[in-house]
Amino acid sequence: MVEKMTTLEKLKKYLEKIKEKDKDLNIFLEVRPESELIDEAKRIDEKIKDGKAGRLAGYVIGVKPNINVVGFHASCSSKVLEDYKSTYDATVIKKIKEEDGLIIGMVNSDEFACGSSGETSAYGPVKNPVNPELIPGGSSSGSAACIAAGFCDMALGSDTGGSIRNPASHCGVVGIKPTYASVSRHGLIDLSMSFDQIGPIAKNVHDATLLLDVIRGKDENDSISLESGKLNLKELGKKKKFKIGILDFKIQDERIQKLIDEKVKEISKKYGWNVKKVRIEYIDTAIETYYPIVYTEFFSATRKFDGRKYGKKIEDSCGPEVLRRVLGGAEITRSEHEGRNYYLALRVRKLIEEEYARAFKEMDIIISPTVPRLPHKIGEKITIEEMYSYDALTIPSNLAGNCSMSVPVGKVDGIPVGMQIMADKFQEQKMLEVGALVEGFGERR
Repeated sequence: MVEKMTTLEKLKKYLEKIKEKDKDLNIFLEVRPESELIDEAKRIDEKIKDGKAGRLAGYVIGVKPNINVVGFHASCSSKVLEDYKSTYDATVIKKIKEEDGLIIGMVNSDEFACGSSGETSAYGPVKNPVNPELIPGGSSSGSAACIAAGFCDMALGSDTGGSIRNPASHCGVVGIKPTYASVSRHGLIDLSMSFDQIGPIAKNVHDATLLLDVIRGKDENDSISLESGKLNLKELGKKKKFKIGILDFKIQDERIQKLIDEKVKEISKKYGWNVKKVRIEYIDTAIETYYPIVYTEFFSATRKFDGRKYGKKIEDSCGPEVLRRVLGGAEITRSEHEGRNYYLALRVRKLIEEEYARAFKEMDIIISPTVPRLPHKIGEKITIEEMYSYDALTIPSNLAGNCSMSVPVGKVDGIPVGMQIMADKFQEQKMLEVGALVEGFGERR
């Protein structure tokens, strides 16, 4: 819930923190001019006083730089678009402004959302506020870090294969990947059009749910978007019985799995949940399925960055991870291959989607760790395979198109660990109710 202080008081507190700490954490790329922020905060406070304020009045919000906000640079944390200033608001931004949310600025991220660590930004890596020596996770690194650092109340990220949930786990905050097509992508500079979803990151489940409820819904500017109904925040925290599946998947760090298993055991005993292990076939191929699709769709999406209309030519100005994906996509789509790897990946994707649909006929929720390993140190050399493995447990939800979230449940070696809570398509209400109970249980203990 919003703290009992005026929007202006809260804004000043956040601006002071940003000035004091962000030079070390490298979270914000761009903060709105202070005079503008103060004027808008005063207007919002007047609306609150008059009883005419929207649902987000009093909340201060950061935005990932691949989402268009008029007047800000939608740089995608890249030198390619460093001079590109948005001329319009993404649909999610319009909705936030209509509900009196105060947008404070654009946060850092992996370049063009390509990355799992927050290290690929052209403007330097984001540092994890929990431990600045460690990566915060990515690609929505700044979106999670700005919440963990206490720089704002909420943030928008985008999730292609775990890019909201991964940093939410490492930074100890709440992050939600909505059902595919439930939130408009209009105004999002896409990484992979058939996976991307904009979603909220916040301090707690209530605030993340509120922001999600504001931004979701059908949009005439996004042809694949679907109406998804309203969320009921009053049901959050109510004791209910659920059928819980524990994902049967061996991960690298057994300490993380042990923490998740112990937490589920304690919570299920408290609430009377029915728990059993669930096996999803083919998810051991999730990474190999995901990347041919991402490379192909990213290559297609970046053909507009040819240096004529939008910024610089991407191949000339991007970093190594972006270039790897551009060149990989070019290779996959070459005529002599006839898109063979892309279409094979689409077939396996369908099998995984069907497996989840089958599992959700028996289970309300499927639970796993969010990330199978602890974050590495910034600058530490790890292999591409190790980097991609961060998303081994989050990618399946994007392949299936269902909804999932990360909720902090404890620490290993002093580092936050998130529990991933997955539900069937458009079953966000059920997922969020479980998330609130998990969060609430932790508070009571």
